[in-house]
Amino acid sequence: MILAACYPREMTDREKLADEAEAGSDVRIRIIEAAAELIATGGPDAVTTRAVASAAGVQAPTLYRLFGDKRGLVGAVIEHVMKRYVSEKATRRPHPDPLQDFRDGWDMHVAFGLGHPGLFALMSSDPYLSSHSPALGDGAAVLRRRIRNIALAGRLRVSEERAFGLVSAMGTGAVLMLLAQPEDQRDLGLAEAAREAVVAAISNEGESPASTDARAVATVMRASMEGLQGVLSPGESLLLHELLKRIADAR
Repeated sequence: MILAACYPREMTDREKLADEAEAGSDVRIRIIEAAAELIATGGPDAVTTRAVASAAGVQAPTLYRLFGDKRGLVGAVIEHVMKRYVSEKATRRPHPDPLQDFRDGWDMHVAFGLGHPGLFALMSSDPYLSSHSPALGDGAAVLRRRIRNIALAGRLRVSEERAFGLVSAMGTGAVLMLLAQPEDQRDLGLAEAAREAVVAAISNEGESPASTDARAVATVMRASMEGLQGVLSPGESLLLHELLKRIADAR
């Protein structure tokens, strides 16, 4: 009994595995944060195996074991940073006016891009990273909900798919254009002008209710179709969905 009290018992195999897993998790986070800092201070080219390993205090093989390659590491950094950002966007109290809520979301997007230039450049230049990020998918879902709310309010003049495409293209383009300008010479009004151009392209803001045309009505009906479950057959719903989309995007 005395010897047992004086000497620690040997860890079981299960305890060793749990201890290694915990240590591995800590190392993984340390590497991700080191890579994120390198991207923030030195841009995408600063993320080299040697630089990340040195900053994180690990050997290069550890990076390959945990992330596979540089793309895997960058993807993990994007996920780490974007998960926190998207969480803030998703929990923000929405403005009662869906168009103002859209504007607020646009401004947050621009601020994020300007605050994370290296990461934003990586996200925009590699479609593979964007398409394989759950956090970016969640961010797209937040934007789609904002667009859906504009449609339900009868203020969307194009289909939700076209609105999403326009917003995504213009938002990314505006941020990249600003990042290409010297920081002390950035035309921040460009992002606002792009935002208002998008609002004018996708909504009927400024029009009187009486001038609302068939396209806006079609977008409202399409956005409201979830409430018609059981009224139409699956085939009828699909046909109506497609017809309303054509009307919404008509020129």
